[in-house]
Amino acid sequence: MSLTIESRATLNDGHKMPVLGLGVWQAASGKETRNAVATALQVGYRLIDTAKMYANERDVGAAVRQSGVPRDEIFVTTKLWNSDHGYESALRAFERSRRELALDYIDLYLIHWPVPGLRDESWKAFSKLHEEGLVRSIGVSNYTIRHLEEMLPSASVAPSVNQVEFHPFLYQKELLEFCRERKIQLEAYSPLARGRRLTHRVITEIAARYNRTPAQILIRWSLQHGLVVIPKSVHPDRIRENAAVFDFDLNGDDMDRLDSLDERAHVAWNPDHQP
Repeated sequence: MSLTIESRATLNDGHKMPVLGLGVWQAASGKETRNAVATALQVGYRLIDTAKMYANERDVGAAVRQSGVPRDEIFVTTKLWNSDHGYESALRAFERSRRELALDYIDLYLIHWPVPGLRDESWKAFSKLHEEGLVRSIGVSNYTIRHLEEMLPSASVAPSVNQVEFHPFLYQKELLEFCRERKIQLEAYSPLARGRRLTHRVITEIAARYNRTPAQILIRWSLQHGLVVIPKSVHPDRIRENAAVFDFDLNGDDMDRLDSLDERAHVAWNPDHQP
C-alpha cells in the first residue's frame, strides 16, 4: 500500500483529510497541548483532533497559528459535546469552539456521541454550518450501524466521517464495510488500545520481525484497512515514533493474524446499547 505522511483520504464532499493525525484527548491545556501540536506539525502531521470536552481547543488553535505551516495545509477537527445537543445549542457551541480555536473555519466538526432525542436536530445545525462554509466537512463519532441507518434516510447531507474506537481487539469489520459502501470515512481513535495490549504475544512477535515497535504495527494495521488514524501522545519521541509507519507494509498473513485478535473489547465508550 503506497502511503506517505502526506497522504490524504478524499471525503464524500470532495475535501481531503490526512490519513495520520494527532489526538489531544487528555493533553493538558496550556504548554503541554501547544508543544505536542507544535512537535506533530514539525514532524509532518497535518491533522489535529480536539474537542470541546478536551478543554484544549484554545491551545490547539494557538499552536496551529504559530506553526508557520499554511492554514490550508492543516486539517483541524473539533466536536460537539453531549450537553450542547439541539439545533440552536449546537450552533452556539460551534461558535464557542471557533472562538476558542480562533480560526476562520473548522475543517471537520463531529457529533461526539449519539445523544438520543436531540441528535437529529443537532445534525440539521451541522448541515447549516456546512452550507454556510463555516465548517468544511461534518461527521459523527461513536455511531454504530444502527445509528447511521437511523440517520441517513432523513439527512440532507451525509456524514463525511465516522470516528470510532478501532484496533485489532475491536476490529469493527461490519461497520468498516458499511461505511465504505456509503463513502463515509472511518477514523480510528484509541488505535493503540490506550497502550493496554502492546505486550500481547502476537503483536510483539510481528513487531520483532518487522523491527518495529508494537505501536507502529497497530497504526500500520489501521492504515492498511483504509482508516484515518489519530494516535494520542504528548511525548515528542512517541509523536515521532507514531509517524514512522510509512516505509513498510504488513503482509497479508500478518494482517489476518491481527484481524483475528478481535474480542469486541472496548477501552473507551461502548455505544452499542445507546438508544
